[in-house]
Amino acid sequence: MKLFHRLFLLAVICVAAGCRRSGPPRDPASRQTVYQVKGVVREVNPPENSLTIEHEDIPGFMPAMTMSFAVKDPTLLQEVAAGDRVKFQLAVTETDSWIASIVKIPGLTQPFTASAKSSDASALEPGQVVPNFTLTDQSGQTIQLLDYRGHVVVVTFIFTRCPLPNYCPLMSRNFSVLQRELQHQFPGKVHLLSISFDPAHDTPAVLKEYAENFGADPKDWTFATGTPAQIEYVATLFGLTYEMQGGSITHNLRTALINPNGRLEHVWKSNAWQPAEVTSMIQGILSAPAGG
Repeated sequence: MKLFHRLFLLAVICVAAGCRRSGPPRDPASRQTVYQVKGVVREVNPPENSLTIEHEDIPGFMPAMTMSFAVKDPTLLQEVAAGDRVKFQLAVTETDSWIASIVKIPGLTQPFTASAKSSDASALEPGQVVPNFTLTDQSGQTIQLLDYRGHVVVVTFIFTRCPLPNYCPLMSRNFSVLQRELQHQFPGKVHLLSISFDPAHDTPAVLKEYAENFGADPKDWTFATGTPAQIEYVATLFGLTYEMQGGSITHNLRTALINPNGRLEHVWKSNAWQPAEVTSMIQGILSAPAGG
């Protein structure tokens, strides 16, 4: 009987203490889903370790569209060429996505026709003054670029339904890190501007909720939308391209740095930039002699 009481007491203590198997807690970012996908390679981009693929529907994740995917193993880029029909494994975690493996489907190729419109054909060059533009912020108020004259402005482009964690969500995570760092180092001197290119869905109310999810402080970080014409105009300035496909949007990436005098300093054309890199460039701008 005494043995029974001791075992019962141990069981109670174990439940109260939350007994579980020993070992480190599992990182949510390590939880990986792998999708089997077919498509046609449209571009091989070794400098950015990426492949642009016109892929079929990925049930439960992404409709058929043309999208640029990260490739962590650069040798995979040597195995395919534009026009190849391929099967690939797309690995996705909460914070990242990449092509884990890829093979050509023998005997199947599709001619590749380059886009007639270059994304950078009408884009500004560093040193040029960025023309004023007007948009609507997450509070429904009209804003314009001139509102931030005298501040460094960092502009990026997103849409809130973006399914790939290392594209639009990464831009917003990076801006969240930037906001904290800039508020500490350069309070009141830098403004962040995230522009949605999905105005039909990303209304001011949707953007306000999205901004709150990333801890955006409205005095330092604005989310904006506009009419299709307004957004297209701003996108063209920085070489951003986007196109509705199958209920989602295929797009490239652009993040731009504008100095206090309204001149373009730099444009990042991928998702490879780090907040520390932007902070360093801002420090250089703010410590330079006034002028220009």
